[in-house]
Amino acid sequence: MSRLSVLVFGGSSQIGHFLLPRLVASGASVTALSRHARASQPGLCWLHGNLPDALPDELPHPSAVISFGPLRPFADWLARMEFGSEPPRVIATSSMSAETKRDSGEPAERAISQQLRDGEQALAAACARHGAPWTVLRPTLIYGAGLDKSLSPIARRAWRTRVFPLPAGRGMRQPVHAEDIALAVLAALDCPASAGRILPIGGGERLTAHDMFARVRQTLPHANLPIALPAWLLHAGQRFAPAKLRGPLARLDADLIADNSELERLLGVTPRAFQPTADMWFPARG
Repeated sequence: MSRLSVLVFGGSSQIGHFLLPRLVASGASVTALSRHARASQPGLCWLHGNLPDALPDELPHPSAVISFGPLRPFADWLARMEFGSEPPRVIATSSMSAETKRDSGEPAERAISQQLRDGEQALAAACARHGAPWTVLRPTLIYGAGLDKSLSPIARRAWRTRVFPLPAGRGMRQPVHAEDIALAVLAALDCPASAGRILPIGGGERLTAHDMFARVRQTLPHANLPIALPAWLLHAGQRFAPAKLRGPLARLDADLIADNSELERLLGVTPRAFQPTADMWFPARG
């Protein structure tokens, strides 16, 4: 790992929050791209740019490229690059939505699912052009650094209002901590057997959607009023809810889980159970 030169797209993401310090500590030379200007530090050089356009000219020739952003722009950039005789190891994240939203009743969600699968295929094709080994991780719902757009906004809203909606939901959930995804990325860098694979990654525990929200509520340090949202009310509300809420409401009774068996067999990574704490809902500063 000490000889690695790593280029990271999405380094300021919740996974990057945990990955970058580990890469630097390992002795790797890390260059991370951000849409916002950031101060570099020993072992970590931040560049200002964005895919697919406005990339800086000083991008290094990496031995590994990691991406936590949208797949298609990354694949398009990768296809245009020239790496010579030593193509980099490529690792990217997709989402289990590629499967769980495939047959959604909402056209917009089916389009997201198709977009993810198309991005995965485009990435595989770009890597094949270079002869570059690649691995794609498909996470379930991600949490852990206060940067997610699912559980953290719910917790912060409850913090402000002291009211916590608790929807009924029998569907199983498997939230995965962002640090466990970072550990899987590190393991994939040293695992040739994971090349050419799309690996699901979920948390180490499956629980109902209702219980997941209840655990989030329990992390808040001040008293808050739980408002039970029964199934009949949620089902009735689907007809009148905005389009962006219909899919999530419809999936409360659907299982959104991942099979970690290949992840554990190939990478030796066993994600943690869902035991959140209050600090996981507020983004780290700096």
